[in-house]
Amino acid sequence: MGCGMKTKTMELPTKKVKASRKSPKNMIIYGAPKIGKTTVLSQLDNCLIIDLEEGSDMIDALKIKVKNLKELEEVGRTIIKKGKPYKYIAIDTISKLEEWCEGLGKEIYMKTPMGKNFDTKNPGMSILALPNGAGYLYLRMAYKKWIDRLNLLADHVILVAHLKDKMLEKKGKEVAVKDLDLTGKIKQITCANADAVGYIYREEEKTMISFDSLDDSVAGSRCEHLKGTTMPLDWSKIFID
Repeated sequence: MGCGMKTKTMELPTKKVKASRKSPKNMIIYGAPKIGKTTVLSQLDNCLIIDLEEGSDMIDALKIKVKNLKELEEVGRTIIKKGKPYKYIAIDTISKLEEWCEGLGKEIYMKTPMGKNFDTKNPGMSILALPNGAGYLYLRMAYKKWIDRLNLLADHVILVAHLKDKMLEKKGKEVAVKDLDLTGKIKQITCANADAVGYIYREEEKTMISFDSLDDSVAGSRCEHLKGTTMPLDWSKIFID
């Protein structure tokens, strides 16, 4: 560099660097409606459930309801202002978050030269009505923006999603597999952000969670202690550090 300034030489590692954590920072749980997803979250100590769907009315929990993105933004701002007092934040559900982000995607599009007159020419029209699926790009931009914001609110962020059955062809036959109820690449963004994806279901009187994707269902984990496991849901066995 000029002015006689010396640059600091970058140090490259010469041996393995130890893992800095074992537990998932970002986690997705999903399952059928009324299966008990919100109930199990209420059993996780110091977990604030941000209820986007008014599904927590009958559950005693550390919770707050929000009805739109403006209220969600205010909750996030207050959490940061208070010094991030919660170890865990749960967003219940990201299916509703995706729905809300459609409006934000429209706002983003209308700030572009192509979209500045969109609402004038098409009053009330959804951004998803743009030709060739172009509106989904702006939906993804809005959604990714919110996922990045939410990741700043706590040490661990849990995203709750609904379940949908997806049909796949396997060995000449159609088989149903478990999937997240999210739109195309929104699902890809969500899963890429997560360290673990767990499918929740009931087995007799137990709430089970599976991180096993052997049947082509959406599940899995980067965390060694969760890879390929199916077990009764016990938070102390998921968050181990």
